Amino acid sequence: MLDTVAGEPMSTDVTVQRHDEHIGVVTLRRPPNNFFDTALVEAVGTAYEELDRGGWCRAIVLASEGKHFCAGLDFAGNAGQDITALYRAALTLFAAPLPVVAAVQGAAIGGGCGLALSADFRVATPRTRFSANFARLGFHHGFALSVTLPVTVGRQAASDLLLTGRRVGGEEALALGLCDRLALDDADLLVRSLEYAGELAASGPLAVRAIRATLRRGLVEQAEQAMAHECAEQLRLGETEDFAEGVRAVAERRPARFRGA
Repeated sequence: MLDTVAGEPMSTDVTVQRHDEHIGVVTLRRPPNNFFDTALVEAVGTAYEELDRGGWCRAIVLASEGKHFCAGLDFAGNAGQDITALYRAALTLFAAPLPVVAAVQGAAIGGGCGLALSADFRVATPRTRFSANFARLGFHHGFALSVTLPVTVGRQAASDLLLTGRRVGGEEALALGLCDRLALDDADLLVRSLEYAGELAASGPLAVRAIRATLRRGLVEQAEQAMAHECAEQLRLGETEDFAEGVRAVAERRPARFRGA
């Protein structure tokens, strides 16, 4: 059973609920695609911090409402987004002290894949699709995928995923390590994610914090450095004809015709 946490909401697009004694659920509510911007990412970071300050929470489930977990940044509808501010907000997710399980339904695309990988663990379904599709847009990847993707799947697989931008289904994602557990379907996804969080919450909370801090030592600094470089490359490539063509091609649902310019 989920109960709304008392207090001010993080935003109209992010809600926080309590499940059982020690699990908090942070939900993105921008269906169907849950496109993010700085405000949404800031609200998620604030939710993580509030759950930690409450003292009762030992593990977090990051969920979303709608067809897809997160489709990243809407380049067609949010062209003026300050990428530097977005990544400054994203850094708070990597700095959060509590373990996070992402419940990934539908697609985790582009920055949405980066958001999923900012969590400690991911639960998916056979129909889930992961894609770091930046190269297909003529663009550079972001959201610290330079760090998180090689750590998660290995350097060779990360190179494949980043350079091809191909989609990975749930079963392949499990084999690669992109997700840690596979639910039966979308109806089973939150249940399995809460069960996973419950296993984390059942361990000694001081031990979990200490072990997690040891395993993630240096991650915040690495993510910050990676996003600084990624941002610079995104700003550079964002001025190219190829990127404009990539965005048009996605909007028109056709293969892009890149010219290398």
